[in-house]
Amino acid sequence: MKTQIYPDRHVELVERCKLGERKAQYELYKSYSKAMFNICMRILNHMGEAEDALQEAFVDAFTNLHQFRQQSTFGAWLKQIVVNKAINHMRSRKVKWVEIEEYQETMESSEDALGFDEHETLLEVERVRSMVQKLPDGYRVVLSLYLFEGYDHEEIGEVLGISETTSRTQYMRAKRKLTEMLVR
Repeated sequence: MKTQIYPDRHVELVERCKLGERKAQYELYKSYSKAMFNICMRILNHMGEAEDALQEAFVDAFTNLHQFRQQSTFGAWLKQIVVNKAINHMRSRKVKWVEIEEYQETMESSEDALGFDEHETLLEVERVRSMVQKLPDGYRVVLSLYLFEGYDHEEIGEVLGISETTSRTQYMRAKRKLTEMLVR
């Protein structure tokens, strides 16, 4: 057996899937579908598109399972496929990204100016979630990837095909807009 860097509780299921066992595929799908659907919804904000992206991601994952080398957990590998699939769906909407190179304000000073403290916000989760869904696509995607999925701005820029500065700007504007919406 191969030495794994990360322990994965689904190693046996993944191996059975590699052998083409449909029941094992269904078990993996059941284990991950809800969490991966939530990622799709945060990015796409549309039930039908999120369902489509999720299904396509699972098809891609099972088709390319031979490329999974267990250098991470299966969930982390699948999450990357899901994020990329959802972003590709969003791109097909022809979202326009705006480059703003002259924006040089630091993250710290903008957080102070906006009065937005991510760690101490005591707002209800459902209210915040519904307001995030109302953000424009560009704002919502960058905010979701940064806050919920743990990507940094360099990674977001690479995934979305935008500059790191644009990612930071979209994030700061999303926070500002979200704050305005929540204050109302």
